[in-house]
Amino acid sequence: MTTPKQFMVRAAARNNAEWCAAMNRSHGLVSEFGPEAWPAPARTPRYYPDAVTLVPGVDPAVLAAHIDTTAPGASVKDSFADLDLTAAGFQLLFEAQWIHRPASAPAIASDLAWDVADAPDTLRAWALAWGDGDGNADLFRPELLDDRAIFVLAGRSPSGRVVAGAVASRGDQVVGISNIFASDDGPDAARPVVLEAVHHMFPSLPVVGYEHGPGLQTAVRHGFEPVGPLRIWVHG
Repeated sequence: MTTPKQFMVRAAARNNAEWCAAMNRSHGLVSEFGPEAWPAPARTPRYYPDAVTLVPGVDPAVLAAHIDTTAPGASVKDSFADLDLTAAGFQLLFEAQWIHRPASAPAIASDLAWDVADAPDTLRAWALAWGDGDGNADLFRPELLDDRAIFVLAGRSPSGRVVAGAVASRGDQVVGISNIFASDDGPDAARPVVLEAVHHMFPSLPVVGYEHGPGLQTAVRHGFEPVGPLRIWVHG
């Protein structure tokens, strides 16, 4: 029997894998969903895993065989924190928690205006604000704008400058949020505008994601509940 938390973890893991697959497609990379995991046969874009488990109890050796571990930095999102990938050459990078905010949670008002990036120049402005000048803005390519399940949310100051944002990925059962940032005042400034936008766009869908450390504490302050652990493993 699946508990509500177990159901939400599975939904969050699937949603996150779908977002990773969308990032892969935007970079011209091919991947396929299997019954137990989403593996990418070629190395994925920077910061994105090479596999995401979708159910508990995946065979570590079989999972590792479906990704490219010859290039440095291959990683696995162990969605149920139940794998030991050390025999396949991986080491634990960090642990985190899947988080869930019910659709019935009160809406949060923000002082920032928000919109959805719908053109390459607005996506570029968002990516530059997200990257904060660290040279990773090209990670988010214009092809993302063609994906009807992906929404790049930009929170703007009164002058129109992008100062906060996130990516919302709509699934059948949940909407996932990731890549949350705030240029000026830290994550507490980003959550209200992101949640306001998501509630406006998807009022009937619960919100999921994952966080660890201070990000998890911030999420809890804004109505999220931790629902289950995950681990990130890196090869090498």
